[in-house]
Amino acid sequence: MFYDFRDAVAEVIIDKEAIERRIQEMGEQISKEYAGKDLVFVGVLRGAVVFLADLIRKVSIPCEIDFIDVTSYGKDTKTSGIVRILKDISINVENRDVLVIEDVIDTGLTWHYLRENILAKKPASLKMCCLLDKPASRRIDIKPDYVGFVIPDNFVIGYGLDCQDYFRNIPFVGTPSDIAWDLSTEEDSI
Repeated sequence: MFYDFRDAVAEVIIDKEAIERRIQEMGEQISKEYAGKDLVFVGVLRGAVVFLADLIRKVSIPCEIDFIDVTSYGKDTKTSGIVRILKDISINVENRDVLVIEDVIDTGLTWHYLRENILAKKPASLKMCCLLDKPASRRIDIKPDYVGFVIPDNFVIGYGLDCQDYFRNIPFVGTPSDIAWDLSTEEDSI
């Protein structure tokens, strides 16, 4: 049952060093563009936690963080198309600048749903930042405001992204190996 995380990856798509460099650049850009504003980061649980933690350490301006938990995947690797909020943001964002942090944007359905939900709370501004963007899988025409990397429409794990809640702790992004699929389905057969 216990594997080294490197065994769970068939191919590294984005290495640790590239992620670190890009997050540094994004942190500097966000710091510059939000200077003097009342910035609130809203991390989308659970996938964005790793990205958010690293990103806020690269931001040099005051900011507050909160979380929202949504689901559209369940236990599948493709979205169901139905988005549900499991935990809403808990701080008041009215008249504040909100930057939603996502691990990956693919169909755009989750962002569309979140956008409508947060806009109803009357923020001063609302933008979205994602580590990974998969424009080839869009169902809704959206464009993230800040993008770490554009990738093909492949299922990936690592750096917060999971396969059945495993492998978020891998320090890079890669495609899952057969071992990853086997481990992530073991609990279903118990």
